[in-house]
Amino acid sequence: MGLRCGIVGLPNVGKSTLFNALSNAKAESANYPFCTIEPNVGVVTVPDARLQVLEEIVNPERVVPTIVEFVDIAGLVKGASKGEGLGNKFLANIREVDAIIHVVRCFDDPNIVHVAGGVDPVFDKDVIDTELQLKDLESIDKKLQKSERSAKSGDAVAKKEVAALQRFKAHLEAGNNARSLDASEEELAAVEDLQLLTIKPVIYAANVDEASIPAGGNKYVDALRTHIANENAQVVVISAAIESQIAEMDDPEEKAMFLGEYGLTESGLDKLIRASYDILNLITYFTAGVKEVRAWTIHRGDKAPAAAGVIHSDFEKGFIRAEVIKLDDYVQYRSEAKIKEAGKMAVEGKEYVVQDGDIMHFRFNV
Repeated sequence: MGLRCGIVGLPNVGKSTLFNALSNAKAESANYPFCTIEPNVGVVTVPDARLQVLEEIVNPERVVPTIVEFVDIAGLVKGASKGEGLGNKFLANIREVDAIIHVVRCFDDPNIVHVAGGVDPVFDKDVIDTELQLKDLESIDKKLQKSERSAKSGDAVAKKEVAALQRFKAHLEAGNNARSLDASEEELAAVEDLQLLTIKPVIYAANVDEASIPAGGNKYVDALRTHIANENAQVVVISAAIESQIAEMDDPEEKAMFLGEYGLTESGLDKLIRASYDILNLITYFTAGVKEVRAWTIHRGDKAPAAAGVIHSDFEKGFIRAEVIKLDDYVQYRSEAKIKEAGKMAVEGKEYVVQDGDIMHFRFNV
């Protein structure tokens, strides 16, 4: 499964600078390609030191990391929910992504005019949230009308659906995002077909100046964190200016030294990818052989057949068993033959819950 994150933000908050930095980032190896597949889509590989460990041990013909697509979503203006500006395109693009990276300006610069007349990350957030909430309300109202008609005829399922829709409607009308509602699984099922925009996971990329990076933020970041405290969301402090410089560096050692000057051990890109995996509850498992060492992305809690299905649907349909090796054992014994001799290769069935970092071989029959 591929991970697709949409980057949104008001004008002059650093959205385009950040997107250009991410999509122009230099690969650390020929095996780790970075590219742009469309003018507004940048594809980057997920950094994972475990791949390098496996590559050193197995010496495969190729290494295939998993990828993240960053989509620079069309700009938004007030009234987007009614189709103003590029509103319809903006809203359609958001529906297609797994998570939203909302860039908010958290830096002062008199040379860069802010649309609100002053730096206010809470304002930035609320402008976009309001447009998304209005679109969600429109979707809910349409379904609510149909469900209410069915409920009046005595349909018990429709009555429950109406109650769920009314609860989401009241929550949105109060200026809240759908993701912050403490909804039951039954209530979530009632709105699943609507693909609500404000139910999508969000990472707020607090774009700060270079001076604020060593401190991990500033007063604007603090205000943003306070404002989103009741949401299931994360704040990642990032400097688009720093990321632009990192994107021009080919040498990993040069990059590490540059980051060290700011007291950092990883780039903003790495932090955003890690936050995306965390908020979407994703993990990685590996397949390893002389032809290929490869990373695969699955949801935390997925069982072995579902993990196999990420490779090919036939693997899931005809699943027999999975042979599982832990990375520490791979590092210690250095070959699958020695791992088997040591009794460290586990044979797991359909109920095995795949763990982050598992190295797996699947046996199947179709």
